Amino acid sequence: MAVKIAVGVSESYDPVEAFSDAAAEAAGGLDAPCDLCIVFAAAPHLGRSKWVLSTVHDRLDPRHLIGCGAGGVVGAGREIEEGAGAVVWAASMPGAEISTHHFRVEQAADGFEVLGIPDELSGDCLILLADPYTFATEALLAKLNEARPGLPVLGGLASAAVAGGGTLFRDGDVLGEGAVACSLSGVPVLPCVSQGAAPVGPEMTITAASGNVVEELASRPAIERLSEAIGSLPEREQELARSGVMLGIVIDENQPEYGRGDFLVRPIIGANREAGKIAVGERVRVGQTVRLHVRDAGSADEDLRDALATQAQALASSGAAGALLFTCNGRGSHMFTLPDHDATALDDALGAPAGGFFCAGEIGPVGGRNFLHGFTATMAVFPAG
Repeated sequence: MAVKIAVGVSESYDPVEAFSDAAAEAAGGLDAPCDLCIVFAAAPHLGRSKWVLSTVHDRLDPRHLIGCGAGGVVGAGREIEEGAGAVVWAASMPGAEISTHHFRVEQAADGFEVLGIPDELSGDCLILLADPYTFATEALLAKLNEARPGLPVLGGLASAAVAGGGTLFRDGDVLGEGAVACSLSGVPVLPCVSQGAAPVGPEMTITAASGNVVEELASRPAIERLSEAIGSLPEREQELARSGVMLGIVIDENQPEYGRGDFLVRPIIGANREAGKIAVGERVRVGQTVRLHVRDAGSADEDLRDALATQAQALASSGAAGALLFTCNGRGSHMFTLPDHDATALDDALGAPAGGFFCAGEIGPVGGRNFLHGFTATMAVFPAG
């Protein structure tokens, strides 16, 4: 049987009423047993999280459930950025193997030790929701990139909390620390990552580097090369670069050429003009190919629609059953003039039920490796067939 997905949304300020309505809407659209439910709750609802979970279980009786607190929620083509938003995403996945997890971290001599990972972590995809204050997400991603290369991890960092309460949900429990996740096997999932930036200028090779510091590009001081590249840009791109320029780093170099989506985009976080070096928000190494990137509403819109068009083309024969959308809390009305931008773009491209939230950091793969991003929209797209 095919995957079926339904989404319920409510803006009621009463938590029980909100999630009763949203879960009932999802149940009506699903009209099948709920194998996986994912819940996104705005801050006003978190004070009654146990009631919220009880209500969702009463209405949907899901086999598995995860969720988190959200600074804003996305559902049914809408983005509710403020106030009381409730989203219930429900899926029927006959034959799929689904497990939920609770990960925690402890300080270790060489960084963080991640607790709660099964010795044999099964699954073809992992949906991850993490508390940004109590969990080292990048430590988990590094471990999974090593232990399970090629496993896509998609999700985001919880963006709302309530004093003395939990921000994460797993099955019937409200959790105050760590991360929750569900691993999926036997159901296809297409990862989609839009970093919202446009590549500009020439590709350059790192010829000297240490840690996250780029010392030389094409055998000349990095700042000299970057200044030269920016100076050669068309006027419009130079204007964008003056507002802030980033560096895109190729992760998977086994390709004849690189285009939009092949670069991990990271901010330039420091510069030493005397030494000619720049520091970026990612470790780099000699031999990597890099390219300047700029970001504005126009480039973010184009990047998202191009990424979604690729997914729509891949789904031409089956169509999409639905999707999960994890978008940065710096997007929405902070970036775009039109309301519901990312939700509408997803709906336009796939025409399928989608739910998600505005994150404090987004998780998704680039070049076959999983990263924690910013100003990004990451999506898990579920084919119908």
